[in-house]
Order: sequence, then structure tokens, then C-alpha cells
Amino acid sequence: MSGTVELQLNCEPAFDYHRAGAEWSYSADGYGEAVARARTHPDEHPELKLTTNMRLGLEGREARARTRMKEGDEIFVALSWSKHPVPQTYPEAAQKMWSTAESWRQWVNVGQFPDHPWRSYLQRSALTLKGLTYSPTGALLAASTTSLPETPRGVRNWDYRYAWVRDSTFALWGLYTLGLDREADDFFSFIADVSGANNGERHPLQVMYGVGGERSLPEEELTHLSGYDGARPVRIGNGAFDQRQHDIWGTMLDSVYLNTKSTERIPEALWPVLKEQVEEALKHWREPDRGIWEVRGEPQHFTSSKVMCWVALDRGAKLAVMHGEDDYAREWAKQADVIKADILEHGVDERGVFTQRYGAPALDASLLLVPLLRFLPSDDPRVRATVLAIADELTEDGLVLRYRVEETDDGLSGEEGTFTICSFWLVSALVEIGETARARTLCERLLAYSSPLKLYAEEIDPTTGAHLGNFPQAFTHLALINAVVHVIRAEEAGHDASAFLPAHPTP
Repeated sequence: MSGTVELQLNCEPAFDYHRAGAEWSYSADGYGEAVARARTHPDEHPELKLTTNMRLGLEGREARARTRMKEGDEIFVALSWSKHPVPQTYPEAAQKMWSTAESWRQWVNVGQFPDHPWRSYLQRSALTLKGLTYSPTGALLAASTTSLPETPRGVRNWDYRYAWVRDSTFALWGLYTLGLDREADDFFSFIADVSGANNGERHPLQVMYGVGGERSLPEEELTHLSGYDGARPVRIGNGAFDQRQHDIWGTMLDSVYLNTKSTERIPEALWPVLKEQVEEALKHWREPDRGIWEVRGEPQHFTSSKVMCWVALDRGAKLAVMHGEDDYAREWAKQADVIKADILEHGVDERGVFTQRYGAPALDASLLLVPLLRFLPSDDPRVRATVLAIADELTEDGLVLRYRVEETDDGLSGEEGTFTICSFWLVSALVEIGETARARTLCERLLAYSSPLKLYAEEIDPTTGAHLGNFPQAFTHLALINAVVHVIRAEEAGHDASAFLPAHPTP
């Protein structure tokens, strides 16, 4: 660097979503360290410590510093809120930065990434999923933000800073695909904790939890905040935490099955939890629910929920065999066949296409999971018909919608963008039915939409390419991993989809 650079530091924390003011005070000799506390109920909020080799000035709720840097100058700033020691000098800060980066490099180096131009997208997605993991409990967040709108200045603004069982277990599927399966043990321990298996208190499995295992996540609107680019309301908490969603049992059991296939051993403490999930699926699969998309309209007989109940029984039977519970294995396999027969009778239209819900012709992108979860083999004509119908009829400018809002009672108003996870699911499903060239074209286009850091939000506006919704989104990145690996492995097999071996091999 030559010449000079003007550097200005401003730190203005907003405790409790700007409902509690902040006050600063110096916490060491000189002017290089200060702490910020909430003005009201300070014990209920974290204490922030700002450390730097600049001279801090404190004014109201803001800490400031200004300096002019020239070649050879070294400045550091550290903001902390834990009991770990903070750096006091530039070399200490630089060492901590290097150690942090090295830790991430060592973690990602364990993964099995193909030698391919798309390798960096896989690595970034894996790092994103790891970064959304809360190490103290093993919980995996759906996203790190709240209320980023799904349509510009719209009302579909949700708090995704929680651990959805569905999102988390699907994320483990993505990590498993890359040989990064250590996080699964931590998440299964989290599930054992929140279900009460570790302390003898049994609790039904919820749709989502707080990162510390909190079960109650009441939703409220922060009317004093204007929202991102004027999108209101801003919400904290999530009212879907106590919804009935029948897919969670299958996603949970599928993830455990994937991650225990190599050892064929189920932790003893986990087996009662798994057995309970199979029994819940068996008890409730005939009932309506709010589905994978958490609609806030009336419960429906969503076909994808029935498929996931089949997954619960199918994987439960396979896990029972591993655990030496042959009687359960036989009974659950028998019941899985009953569920499959019901779906094929009521969830497929006259075209041979799987529909969103029983008795209605609407399409739903979640049915792209039918071949990916091995509900039917990929060469079944109903699979091909469904994949192509979604590709041709449930897309906007080639990108996939979850569903048509005018055909679905989701309890909300307004439009929404295309769901990126659904577009990546379509990539994988196209590979499954042998449409590898079409899958690659779509995959290339989706990768071109990534941010400069190869990150994705929940949705993409197909007209502008703008990312919409919370960011970064675990759901999107796990689907990216599976889609990219599908295309790479299929092409390595000479465009022969039958030679492709995904995480879920065909029985």
C-alpha cells in the first residue's frame, strides 16, 4: 500500500432488536477498550467488549475511532461477547484470524470433493452448512437471518434462525454425500436431548427448536422496525413451531439410516427415539397436515407428507433389521407397503403425475423427492411424468416454484419468487430420469446466480437474478450439493444415469 487511507470505526449496538438502548463505558486503562451494556435489564443481554489499538471515543450509544493509515501501519479491532480472552495487540489478533481460517481449512479438507470446475461451489456449500451449526448443542440453523422478504416489500417475511428437524436432516444428507458425516452424531445427540431420551422425559418431536433446544418459539411482529427495504412485518419467533407436519418423522429416520449404513450400528440411547418416530408416522399418516411448506391455511392431505411417512416406515424397517428387531422390521415394512398403495391410488392424476394433495390436480415441487428418496424407481413412468410436468408447468423462466399460489391455500397473500432448493431438486431428478444434458444446463444456470461468495438465499427472482428471502439458506445449499454431485457423477459414468450411485442407491 502506498499513500494514506482514512479509517473510521463506528460501533452502535442495538440490544433486544433496538428495544433496549445501549450505553458505553471504558473498561481498561487508556482508550483502547470499552464495553456496551443494555440500558434496561442489562443482565438479560450480552455484554459487548470492543478492543482496538485505536483511541476510542464514546458518545451516547456509539463508540467511535478515526485514524489515518500509511504504509506499514497495523490496526486491529475486536468485538467480543464471550469469556474467552480477546486480543490486545495486532499480532495476537492476526494469529487468531489465521487460526480460525486454518480450522475451517482443516475441516473442509476432510471432505471428498471431486476434481471438477464446480468443486468450489461444493466446498462453499459445505462450509455454509457447517457455519450454520451451533457447536454447543449440535443444532443446525435453517438460515442466519430473519425477515428478509420473499418478495420485494412483501409480507412473506419469516424468522429462520431456528433448527428445523427437516432442514437439519436434509443438510446432513448433503454433508454425507461429501464424506462429512461427523456433524450427524452431534445433531442426533441434539435430537436425543430435545426429545427427552437422555433424561427420561419423553417429548414428541417438534417441527423446529431453538438452537439451545428451546421448544416454545412464539412469533411476534416488531412494529418499530421498518424491515429490509420497507418489507413489513419484521418477525421474531416462528408460529410454525407447533404445527403438525408429517414429513419430519421420515426426514429424521432417513438421515439416521444414511449415517448408520456404514457402521450398521444404532446408538442404544437413540433407538427409543427412532422407534417413537416410526410409531408416530404409523399413527398419523392418514390425517391431513400443513406439509413441508408449512402452509398457514387449512391442513390438507399433502402427497409429499404421505411419501415421507412411507420413508419413516421404510427406513424404520431397515434400522430395525440393523438393531436386531426383526418383528418390528417385518411389521413396519408391511405398513410401508400399505402407505405406498394409498399414495399411488390417491396421489397420482390421470396423466400419471404425482399431485400436491389428494383430490386436486395442482403440482408441487416437493414431489421431485419421489425418485430421490427411492419411493419409486427412476425408470417408473410416473416418476418421469412428474419430473417433466414440474419442469414444464411449475416454472417461471425455467426456475421452479414451490407451487402456484393461486392453487394453494397457504393462508397468505402476495406472490413469491422461485424456490432455489426446488430448482436444484429438479437438476437431481432430471439426472435420475436420464435427462443429464438438460440437468447440466439448468445446474450451470443456477450456479451462475450465486453471490460473489457462492452463497444463496431461499429464492431467486428469475427476471433480475436477485436473491430473495433469508440468507444464507441451508436448504438451498444442501440441494446444491446433491444436484452438483448428481450431474458430475452421471457425466463421469458416461451420461448413463443407471450407473450413477447417489447417497440413496436403488434397492
